[in-house]
Amino acid sequence: MTHDHHHEIPRYTPEQTAQALNPPAGRNGGDLVVETLHGLGATTVFGLPGQHALGMFDALRRSDLEYVGLRVENNAGFAADAYGRVTGEVAPLLLSTGPGALTSLAALQEAAAGSSPVLAISSQIPSAGLGGGRHGYLHELVDQQASFRDIVKSVHLVRTASQIPSAIAAAWESALTAPHGPVWVEIPQDVLLKETTLPLVTAVDATPRELLPRPELIAVAAHALSHAERPVIVAGGGVVRADATGKLRTLAEKLAAPVVTTFGGKGAFPWEHPLSLQSWLEDRHTTDFLEDADVVLVVGSGLGELSSNYYTFRPRGRVIQIEADLGKLESNLPALGIHADAREALSALLESVTRREGAESARDAVRTVLAKVRERIGAQDLELEQRVLAAVRDALPATSPSFWDMTILAYWAWSAWPGAMHSGQGAGGLGYGFPAALGAAAADRTKPVLAVSGDGGAMYSMAELATARQYDLPVTWLIVDDGGYGILREYMTDAYGETTGTELARPDFVALAESFGVPAVRTSPDSLREDLSKALAAPGPSVVVLPVLLKLFAPTHLPAG
Repeated sequence: MTHDHHHEIPRYTPEQTAQALNPPAGRNGGDLVVETLHGLGATTVFGLPGQHALGMFDALRRSDLEYVGLRVENNAGFAADAYGRVTGEVAPLLLSTGPGALTSLAALQEAAAGSSPVLAISSQIPSAGLGGGRHGYLHELVDQQASFRDIVKSVHLVRTASQIPSAIAAAWESALTAPHGPVWVEIPQDVLLKETTLPLVTAVDATPRELLPRPELIAVAAHALSHAERPVIVAGGGVVRADATGKLRTLAEKLAAPVVTTFGGKGAFPWEHPLSLQSWLEDRHTTDFLEDADVVLVVGSGLGELSSNYYTFRPRGRVIQIEADLGKLESNLPALGIHADAREALSALLESVTRREGAESARDAVRTVLAKVRERIGAQDLELEQRVLAAVRDALPATSPSFWDMTILAYWAWSAWPGAMHSGQGAGGLGYGFPAALGAAAADRTKPVLAVSGDGGAMYSMAELATARQYDLPVTWLIVDDGGYGILREYMTDAYGETTGTELARPDFVALAESFGVPAVRTSPDSLREDLSKALAAPGPSVVVLPVLLKLFAPTHLPAG
């Protein structure tokens, strides 16, 4: 495919040439990092300083990039992840070497699973120590990049100052090419510290590649959908990341196809739409309905463990899977696999499908499924859990984002929360909710952000109360305190009749938050709506502690009894 256009390289005026020839004194490799980020359009960076990375941090002083420093590298990674999710922009994450870098690994795994464009820039020991010898430098790893290659989309190594702008630009492009994801740049300490006479970095081009669907596959998919009798759509996180929710809705309406969203795809389709099956994916009634469809269009999902009701989903109809991550195409079910960005593929399908009749019967079918789901939940004595979730939903302003840790209330929210929410369910590690909410608040300080954790997950990110206070970020943190790892307690009790390692001593969360200068209140299920509303309406950070023991609804993928 030939391009009939090419970028014109701007001609420098004599004044600009003079500036390039006489760059400001006192710049180093760290300045090249910061200037490149600025040239690419970054406005906010996250991170934590360390000995080998000081060249980058010193350079921040000479830039107008906003720096948000967290207290633990993993939490800085979660904050960057959320910033990338809510803005769709690259979130730079500045890290030190060895322990500092490695501490970010779990967050980068979440960014990879959740397709967040995190640009991690790590320092390295001095160049003289590289190459696999054991020199005994502080923080030394024999092969630091090897620890990250399994997790990030791409690794970019720098060995000289002149490599810095191109390496960061290539990483930026990789992070933003569908599927979005975390990338890794590594720069030795001496390269960051060494003075440079290179001119100031100005414009840098890092336009992500477009991932377009192949036309013959779209033709086959459009034909199948146009002639389907009972089409249904499963919408995953790829729809949200590709900013394709409007196109999905138009396609669903044109095909009169019911839509169910995955837990990673919350918000991909309007919750109250007459074609919305919502997101009750862990419910056999939904699974049965999907199995009965003659054509299943899966967009932006790999149909992993949760999305397939723990791999019990066995479709009888034809599956068409649109997925930007090549490794996820047909990884779980045979399908017509279309390797493409969700937005591009939905656009192409919209132009190719013909309008289907049958909207009324599709709406009736949706109502029937949702009624069955409600009946199943209604028979389980779970009124408290539904009341707590409703109170949280009522208290949160409609435009405010929410970030959920791996906790029982979040497991409820995956299925029952109406619309968009963000959770650490991609990799499933603990401690995501609060630092992620801080990252989202740093992206937009004009509206309050909600974080939800259990007491076990909260202990992972307690240090970030200091960050919330230092930057005065508008995050309200709801801590559901049930005295342990509640989900694991349920799993172990069900499997073994008793628990090990799930019961936790914990602090007085209210007193602890107040010691950080963060206002806090202890609430109850009855006063939760009011207390949470007040906390969200007040400026700056706040904590609401809810001591309550919640239960999960019964699974439908296991034999009863």
